[in-house]
Amino acid sequence: MSCQQIKQTRIELVQGDITLQEVDAIVNAANNSLLGGGGVDGAIHRAAGPQLLAECRTLKGCDTGDAKLTKGYRLAARHVIHTVGPVYGTPNAPQLLASAYRRSMEVAAENNIRTIAFPAISTGVYGYPLAEAAPIAIHTVIDSVKNGLEIDLVRFVLFTSNAQDAFKRALEDIAAHYDDLVPCD
Repeated sequence: MSCQQIKQTRIELVQGDITLQEVDAIVNAANNSLLGGGGVDGAIHRAAGPQLLAECRTLKGCDTGDAKLTKGYRLAARHVIHTVGPVYGTPNAPQLLASAYRRSMEVAAENNIRTIAFPAISTGVYGYPLAEAAPIAIHTVIDSVKNGLEIDLVRFVLFTSNAQDAFKRALEDIAAHYDDLVPCD
């Protein structure tokens, strides 16, 4: 596990299954319908049970770059924050990816969620290269904290060793440029 801290927020990188995380909220890399799909989205819907799909139907979808909150149902996490990242190569993809992370952090803060776990949004079927997605994700989380969002723990739960390596490289590179980002105790 890699860990850095900025202000009161720990930023952790772990390899694992996001559906098993014992945090206040996990983030679902969803599609615009919010009605389930493949990859992380399908795994979260399967683990949470049919009540999640029923609640998602009431949300009437989600725009790319935005985020919406549901209960966690059968998950260890109490909530799921559904966000829609961009398909790689679409106009404004980097800004939309940053927005997906930022809006997820904002939804967490608005709902008194203090611990959150993210997957590598848009890096599966949406084709975003890990080497480009990881720095956007980490910079956006750090900027959100620096701009006053109070989250105690942001954990990136990365399914593959390639994803974990890409996020670790990005975190190390970014930490070298921030005086207020320090290794965790």
